[in-house]
Amino acid sequence: MDKRDRADLFRNRLGEQMSAAGMNRSELARATGVDRSTVAQLLAGGTARLPNAHLAAECARALGVSSDWLLGLTDRPERPGDILAAAVTVTEAARSTADAQLHAWHREAAGYKIRHVPATLPDVLKTESMFLWEYRAHVGKTPEQAIGASKDRFGLIDTQSSDFEIAISMGELRSFAGGTGYYAGLDAATRREQLRSMVRTGRDLYPSLRMFIYDAKRVFSAPVTVFGTFLGVIYVGRFYLTFRSRDRVRALTAHFDGLVREAEVGAREAPDWLAALEPLIDDT
Repeated sequence: MDKRDRADLFRNRLGEQMSAAGMNRSELARATGVDRSTVAQLLAGGTARLPNAHLAAECARALGVSSDWLLGLTDRPERPGDILAAAVTVTEAARSTADAQLHAWHREAAGYKIRHVPATLPDVLKTESMFLWEYRAHVGKTPEQAIGASKDRFGLIDTQSSDFEIAISMGELRSFAGGTGYYAGLDAATRREQLRSMVRTGRDLYPSLRMFIYDAKRVFSAPVTVFGTFLGVIYVGRFYLTFRSRDRVRALTAHFDGLVREAEVGAREAPDWLAALEPLIDDT
């Protein structure tokens, strides 16, 4: 683009954005710290006049756009920080599966495939006894609220409103069955009931529900959920990092699909593999 064409584009975009912002020449002059005549020259046709870098940046700041867009270097008027803020959002995570935001995302994804790597066992598969043990220490939500929210999400699978793929670490499942680590203190009866429930659900709801079991020594994943093609969420403890830009959602989808490809146990075999863990549950 030669200088005259760039000047024409700058003039047109500057004028359009001034109109969109309801800003006249005097107001723009005050906002940028220049004379009104300088703004008039920028808007005058038939010249190849372009502002210096400082003035271009001040015009962009005053109008809430990027200077690169005003100068024709990009077709996106948003400022880089605004683009990043729209693409990545930090949302506070409640210490319960009854989190209203989490529930809203599942509702938004009804009819779409949901890919999920849980932090512990998948909430959607937990029994009431498991919830009562796990959420008794959580603040602000009762176990009954968590149970109700989980049942609502389970209904999306049971009615085949959504396909649900879950990738779980072998080590997490063995730790659960043995009552070690995170599950230390969880009684054998609750673990046995929970294990049998997962086995039964995995068999009854296949293929709407598909569980894949991977070896974390070979592949690793943080807790992540991908809702359809429009939202990816990474759970970091107190916060969710949420992504709605297509490239980032595709990247998280590719990550999950990699876990599926590397899984030691496929969806058809997962219930039988889980059932084989029951001898690890010690009643003593």
